[in-house]
Amino acid sequence: MLRIWPLLFIIVPLVELYLIIEVGSVIGALWTVFLVVLTAVIGVTLLKIQGLSTLMEARRKMEMDTLPAMEMMEGIMLAVGGALLVTPGFITDTLGFLCLIPVTRRAMIAYLIRRSTIHAQTFYTRDGHHHTGGHGDGQRHGRTIEGEFQRKD
Repeated sequence: MLRIWPLLFIIVPLVELYLIIEVGSVIGALWTVFLVVLTAVIGVTLLKIQGLSTLMEARRKMEMDTLPAMEMMEGIMLAVGGALLVTPGFITDTLGFLCLIPVTRRAMIAYLIRRSTIHAQTFYTRDGHHHTGGHGDGQRHGRTIEGEFQRKD
């Protein structure tokens, strides 16, 4: 997955440029520029509204002594969406708008959480001690993370 990122930084701008040229040949260069600027303006306005809404929800949860974990994730997605919206292009604008719409934003967050969840697995060493490892693949990765926690209901 890491190897695809440099490729995306080359392919996405080229595809965006091609799409802008194609749209410009159909509706005209001036209208295309207007459309790109308009989507950025609408996107920034939506970003402001959604950002304030997320901030207020996070503040409400903190006042109730609840960790605003989902709101923090939504804040990250809003930042990504804002960056995509100010990047000229139709594909990045589409992805940026998807980050701003609450339903699609939460669906993307849920997908990312499912993809990144580490499944704990217990294994035993030769001396009989048990350890909890991550990644769920049964392999020991030579890295032990120790810690304590308290559960407060």
